[in-house]
Amino acid sequence: MTLWLGGTQLVTQLLLLLLAFVLSAVIGIERERRLKSAGLRTHILVGLGSALFTLISAFGFTAFGHAPADPSRIAAQVVTGIGFVGAGVIFVHRGSVVGLTTAASIWVTAAVGMACGAGMPVLAVAGTVLHLVAVGTLPTAERLLRRTAGTTLVVQASRSGDAVARVLELCTQAGVKARVEELGAAGAADNVELHVRVHGPALQTGRLVDDLAAVPGVASVRALDASDPGAW
Repeated sequence: MTLWLGGTQLVTQLLLLLLAFVLSAVIGIERERRLKSAGLRTHILVGLGSALFTLISAFGFTAFGHAPADPSRIAAQVVTGIGFVGAGVIFVHRGSVVGLTTAASIWVTAAVGMACGAGMPVLAVAGTVLHLVAVGTLPTAERLLRRTAGTTLVVQASRSGDAVARVLELCTQAGVKARVEELGAAGAADNVELHVRVHGPALQTGRLVDDLAAVPGVASVRALDASDPGAW
């Protein structure tokens, strides 16, 4: 039994594997620059592994005399298995889900690697470019959308007394849609910080701010939106 080690097919496979390495590195560099938990090495390994699995699925075992099998069988398992890697970078911090974008980035990297392994380099390059567009320019569009979607009020109140209960009551009774998105410790040991998302007319939102600021035990109330992180 002789293994096939030469010819243009092997060169093509190696070039596709190298392309998967380069494109995965490009995606990983973007995540590394943002100091994400899954950075350059993780994305390279995901893309490289996905490409290698796809190549094995398409061309593997033929050197041993076996007939080519269904190439989608191993590739389908890559799609399923990569979810475990993505889930590992998602966690909850102070009531907020963190890591979803990085998990999606890992998912895209796996797809780019599979595209390389499947012999579709143009599609792999296009996927990488569109990924960079999504993570590089779309956050600006998101901030513009959030500007019209409402305002986030940051309220610091004392733990003692009924200040927090009164803040929640006012948010419920206000003539605007308001919900508490985050609740955690503030700078002072006896204070808590609430992030309240408010949707409604500016006049009613202003009244709510005034009412909250007048509550005994409330240290400060400030408004954050996509364009102006300043205080009221």
